[in-house]
Parts: sequence; C-alpha cells; structure tokens
Amino acid sequence: MVSPSYLFYHFGTSGLSVAVATGVTHPLDVLKVRLQMQLVGQRGPLTGMGKLFFQVLKNEGTRSMYLGLAPALTRSVLYGGLRLGLYEPSKNVCNWAFGSTNILVKIASGAFSGGIATALTNPVEVLKVRLQMNPNLRRGPIGELQRIISEEGIRALWKGVGPAMSRAAALTASQLATYDESKRILISRTPLEEGFPLHLIASMVAGTVSTFITAPMDMIKTRLMLQRESKEVGSYKTGFHCAYQVLLTEGPRGLYKGGLAIFARLGPQTTITFILCEKLRTLAGLNAI
Repeated sequence: MVSPSYLFYHFGTSGLSVAVATGVTHPLDVLKVRLQMQLVGQRGPLTGMGKLFFQVLKNEGTRSMYLGLAPALTRSVLYGGLRLGLYEPSKNVCNWAFGSTNILVKIASGAFSGGIATALTNPVEVLKVRLQMNPNLRRGPIGELQRIISEEGIRALWKGVGPAMSRAAALTASQLATYDESKRILISRTPLEEGFPLHLIASMVAGTVSTFITAPMDMIKTRLMLQRESKEVGSYKTGFHCAYQVLLTEGPRGLYKGGLAIFARLGPQTTITFILCEKLRTLAGLNAI
C-alpha cells in the first residue's frame, strides 16, 4: 500500500519544482502569448522578442511582465504535480502489463499523464492567458473568472482543451521520455552518475526536443483560448481548423510565432524543473526520476 505521506511527497515535489520554474520564467511566457497573437490572419513582418520586450516595458510597465502570475502558479502546482507525478505510476503499470519500460512505453506514459493533467487544469490556463492579454484589467483573477462564466458560459473555460491536451501530451511525452532516456544512455555510456551534471545535460536535451515538437501546438492552443467571436481575433472551430487557417493566411511560419520565446522559456524551465525536482526527491527520500 502507498502511504499518504509518500503521495504527498511524490506529487508535492513535482508541483513545487514546476511552480518555481514557472515563476522564474513567467515574463517569457507573457512575451510568448503576445508574440503568438501578432498579425492574426495576416502575413507580414513580425516584431521580435527583444523589441516586443522593450515595447511592453515602455507602454505597460514592469508589472505587465507578471500578468497572470497567480493562476500560472496555481496551475503549475496542480498541473505540474499531476503531469510529472503520474509519469512514474503510468510507466510502472506498463511495465507490469507488458514487462518493458522501453522508449515507446516512456512516450506513452508521458502522453497519458500530460493529457490527463491538462484536461483537469484547463480553466486555470484559460484564465492565465486572458489576464496576460489584458494589461488594463482591474477586476483580478476571480473577477475575470466570474466574467468569463457569466458572459461566455462555463464551456469557455475549456476553450482550446483539445489542442492543449495534444500539446501537453506531446510536451510531457517528449520532455519526460527524452529526459528519462537521456539519463539512461548517459549513465550506461559515460562515467556520469546520478547528480547535478547528469540532470543538467539530460534536462537541456529534453528542453530542446520538447520545444521543437510542441511550438505549433502551443500557438494553436493560445489562439483558441483567446478567441472571441469577432473579426479582430478570428473564429476557429477546432484545433485542426485553426492550424489550417493559420497556414492559409499566415503561412507555415505562423505556426512558429513566438517560437524563440517558447524555447527561451521552456529550455530554462525544463532545466530548473528537473534539477529541482530531483533534489527535492532526494531530500524526501524518493528515487530519482
């Protein structure tokens, strides 16, 4: 039997590590959302991340770089705890059922844990991106949540849940499977052992791979969550329809809008998450990931 204290430490170390990484990299997440909402339905020159950063600071102030931080941290504890916490149990179930923990099992376990975690926490993500795109909002997270429900209905809190689940499944599968497999290869083929150097290298590899795979899904998810029934933002029926419209009106490059910001955020976030999570697991007496 698994004790309550084990469950607390298992999911708590995951949630805390993701929350710390989210807090550190949140300004980059704000820039990413702004970049993804450039020239919706249009082709044209895009504002770079550096230029946008100084524009936001000049026009909206430093505080704007932390818009949506409260729901982001709330989501990180819940989503991060579930996303990382469900990976090992899923892998163990596959090992029990199929007698293997190969790379395909790791990918499937990551996809399952990421998809489930996102389905449960999608309303907090919708709230976060709405706050990030509205610097003049005065009602706060609770007030904005009430407004969304009253004006758009409770279903609006699950806008973009399909692409969000796909993105989270791809992110967790690529991130955790790459990290797990990179550690295994490095331990077997190099003198590295469990410790900071191993965790640093494996997490950097995982961050690079997961960014390349999930950037288009992240952009589509953001568009769906922010869309209102208006010509300015566009009306997308599904994730596939959104992707088709972006390709048609903005070109393939449109799918990677905010790509540099995603990499600049997801790379360090992945590294911080895994290094801190491994350290916390060691202190809690848990096995390494």
